Amino acid sequence: MLAAGGGWWLRTASSLSAQPTEPPYRWQLPPGFPEPVVPADNPMTEAKVTLGRHLFYDTRLSGNGTFSCASCHEQARAFADALPRAVGSTGEVHPRGSMSLANIAYSPALTWANPLMKQLEQQALVPMFGEDPVELGLSGKEQELLQRLRAEPRYQAMFAAAFPGGAEPVSLAHIVKALGSFQRTLISGRSPYDRYKQGAKTAISPAAQRGEALFFSEKTECFHCHGGFNFTGTVNYADKGFIEVEFHNTALYNVDGKGSYPASNTGVEAITNDPEDMGKFKAPSLRNIAVTAPYMHDGSIATLEEVIEHYNAGGRTLSTGPNAGVGADSPLKSEFLKPMGLTPQEKRDLVAFLRSLTDSTFLRDPRFTNPWRSAR
Repeated sequence: MLAAGGGWWLRTASSLSAQPTEPPYRWQLPPGFPEPVVPADNPMTEAKVTLGRHLFYDTRLSGNGTFSCASCHEQARAFADALPRAVGSTGEVHPRGSMSLANIAYSPALTWANPLMKQLEQQALVPMFGEDPVELGLSGKEQELLQRLRAEPRYQAMFAAAFPGGAEPVSLAHIVKALGSFQRTLISGRSPYDRYKQGAKTAISPAAQRGEALFFSEKTECFHCHGGFNFTGTVNYADKGFIEVEFHNTALYNVDGKGSYPASNTGVEAITNDPEDMGKFKAPSLRNIAVTAPYMHDGSIATLEEVIEHYNAGGRTLSTGPNAGVGADSPLKSEFLKPMGLTPQEKRDLVAFLRSLTDSTFLRDPRFTNPWRSAR
């Protein structure tokens, strides 16, 4: 629902995930979930996951020592945050909101609109060292970062356990590998809706059941972009065979009457320079969507009810301001976006269904909490 419609897509051959031989990592997957793909040069181990969890919550990973990865990715919000647009360690407001990290292990394209960003280890360098916008603010401070971590006695043991045999275990390469390993464990699939699909027929309300039928109907066409076990069209997993990556223009803007988006946020077009990619963004997973408000890539829609209204109208109309325009008239919008004609009850049913995708266990799972709270 949040990014319904057809659009830019890519299919490429997928390599099989490499698994360590001794000892093998034991995934704790929800029923029916496939095993994630793991880079061959970064096999999963418990030691890496433990180290990555500590790094994820450590403010030493910011230039001024005030921010951590968790500052913008809060567990209680499915590892997103409550801001319309993210704010970095220096106070700079970003053009886009922080994406949820739930089930990020299954995403072969990371961030909102970059088809070239494919691995968590690669992506971690962007918030750490990026300057436009500044996130963690570590540009030019790599050696300072390494010195900070080497000075922490607990890290000396954790890095050595996670990366044995090297002359210097505390390195930037090992930091991003540990972060990637921890993030791959952030798997969510135990919502009331999952219990319902496994046979607990009273796990969700009758309204949510009606909403499910609507969601997977041709009347709404939500499932075209939010289908599958992770409720998104961008997905990969071990032995899948083909990677699926999709980006869509959801008629959120139509600034010039020709489909353009605000100049600072043009989606995939900013990467490809292809006018046909204007306004195309990744359809995020809808799992835990009820706790990740506000919505869309720029946080410009406040509630699930307003999201439903946006899609029910076939696009958003902004009557005033610099981004005024009629999204429904955009020539670039997805072919799946059209007025739905939903009744008030149908809108409520869809919201009830979306709320049934909240995995409360995941939001408080002790495996993912801040390990420094009890240690310091």
